[in-house]
Amino acid sequence: MREYDKDFKEEAIKLSCEIGPTAAAEKLGIPVTTLYTWRNNAKRYGVIAFVGSGHKRVDPKTAEIRAMEKKIKELEAANDILKRALGFFAGSQKK
Repeated sequence: MREYDKDFKEEAIKLSCEIGPTAAAEKLGIPVTTLYTWRNNAKRYGVIAFVGSGHKRVDPKTAEIRAMEKKIKELEAANDILKRALGFFAGSQKK
């Protein structure tokens, strides 16, 4: 099974819109069903249609939410450390 990179797929889709899927598939030497699959994926997923092998297709909004949740956890952990340090230093000044 041949593998095609993202740029090739995007150019193939553009070509198929210009000259038709069958003619584009023949010109590029790929099965027309493969080209239809790429076109459907591009229509369905947009910019995240061709993520590559081993990568999950994640909506940009979902990725942003995950990044924010990760940042919140990091900030909460830093805040807990600062609270403990404040308690330690406050306790040492009372003596």
